[in-house]
Amino acid sequence: MTETLTDLPTIDVRLLPPQERHPKIFAMLEALTPRMGMLLVSDHDPIPLRRHIALHFSGMFEWLALEEGPDVWRAEIRRLPHPGCTCAGH
Repeated sequence: MTETLTDLPTIDVRLLPPQERHPKIFAMLEALTPRMGMLLVSDHDPIPLRRHIALHFSGMFEWLALEEGPDVWRAEIRRLPHPGCTCAGH
């Protein structure tokens, strides 16, 4: 079964206090199984978050920008399968 954007777990960080944003995002990322995705909605360009994911989780996630401002940024973040993954059907 293929996920659509409306099926993805979503975090709208515009609704969260700044100090809660990254911890909640990272908790959602950790919960993703390979090939599973989530939708991130922000009120600013999430460049620091994207860099953090690339640096600390290199090769684990794919980032697809869906909307790039000026008022709303949306991105789909998907966990990639890893070597030896038996998750082909997920």
